[in-house]
Amino acid sequence: MKPLLLPTAAALLALAACDSGPENVQPIEGGQQGAAAGPATGAVNVSGPAIRAVGSSTVYPFTTAVAEAFKRQYPQAQTPIVESTGTGGGIKLFCAGVGMAFPDLANASRRIKKSEIDDCAKNGVNQIVEVQVGIDGLALAQANNGPDLKLTARDLYLALAATRPDGQPNTARTWRDVNPALPPLRIEVIGPPPTSGTRDSFNELIIEAGCKTIPQLAALKDSNEEEYLSRCRKLREDGVYVEAGENDNLIVQKLVGNPNAIGVFGYSYMEENLDKVRGIALDGVVPTYETIASLEYPASRAMYVYAKGEHARAKPALQAFLGEYAKESTWGPTGYLKGRGLVAATDAVRAENAAVVANMTVMDKASVK
Repeated sequence: MKPLLLPTAAALLALAACDSGPENVQPIEGGQQGAAAGPATGAVNVSGPAIRAVGSSTVYPFTTAVAEAFKRQYPQAQTPIVESTGTGGGIKLFCAGVGMAFPDLANASRRIKKSEIDDCAKNGVNQIVEVQVGIDGLALAQANNGPDLKLTARDLYLALAATRPDGQPNTARTWRDVNPALPPLRIEVIGPPPTSGTRDSFNELIIEAGCKTIPQLAALKDSNEEEYLSRCRKLREDGVYVEAGENDNLIVQKLVGNPNAIGVFGYSYMEENLDKVRGIALDGVVPTYETIASLEYPASRAMYVYAKGEHARAKPALQAFLGEYAKESTWGPTGYLKGRGLVAATDAVRAENAAVVANMTVMDKASVK
């Protein structure tokens, strides 16, 4: 990783006054590192247009809480705009270009992909600052009055994969069809669409993990990776898996209306709705703050915020906003984001990412495979 070099205050003010078209926002060149200071008082400079964040519905409540705290601390700053578009959709918007028409931040419930970094570069977005803000668990949930299901990744793969292990279309209709120890209840799983980082995580952390328990499919990864990914991550499209859009609240409503169904969303959202739903044990481990923090829960995952370094010149508030995220009183074990369901990363990870924010360090793109 390399530090992002911020310009002088004069350059910041000059650019902030420019027209909002992408052609008027120039890459950052030279100058001082660290948060931009006010020209006379030494106070943090939070001038410029409103910060705009898009992306993950899972990270949305965390960034919203940070935006509220940021506005309280800096009432003179423009009110940040936070939108829930899904991880994939948010990163696509983030990577679409440089300038006031494009977002400053992308919330993500998975790490950015190499293909997305390449798309960013095609559109002049090269100074990506990656901040891991915490951990979340990908929860499987059911209504509190639903059957007490206990599932494995293998069960979920056999129930939801587009094809059976022999390559034929999957026709399983009940949980007993995939595991004789399970009840003869109709398989119905309600989850996010392909544009969601939660869907990506579900496919990778649960469906693919279940696929790997079948030796002949696990062996495909080395011999035919394209076939392996198709067999181990592609979900059925015959109504067994129901896409509920990017609205986690809609999933909860559907679970309450159908106690036999299972929902897929971030642990943080499940925790906010424990009066309606409960977690399902996955491979014998129930999703809780403790099991996710220790990574004992098999579907634990990192949460990220990506910042566009090219925008730091026109929006000095951008680094101050990230600085609010990076406070121990925000993302630490007793920080206010714990109340929103975020699980704190380890001490070492928090320290490393706080340093990234302090220096606006551009991510090492080679680290993304």
